[in-house]
Amino acid sequence: MMKHWIILATGIVIGGLGGFLYWYYIGCLSGTCAITSSPINSTIYGGVMGALLVNMFKPSDKKKTQNDHP
Repeated sequence: MMKHWIILATGIVIGGLGGFLYWYYIGCLSGTCAITSSPINSTIYGGVMGALLVNMFKPSDKKKTQNDHP
């Protein structure tokens, strides 16, 4: 269980760093972009995307039994 939280936290940190770097190097100079105009928004968005990406590869906890249908 602890391994799952460590992997999830790593995904959030890497995603947040990626979001911040995206804002820093590419960003939106005009300020009209909802996500990339602010470093806070971009970092949070990157962290959420990192968490979702890491969680996508989590193995299923549900075990199939003989009575389960596809």
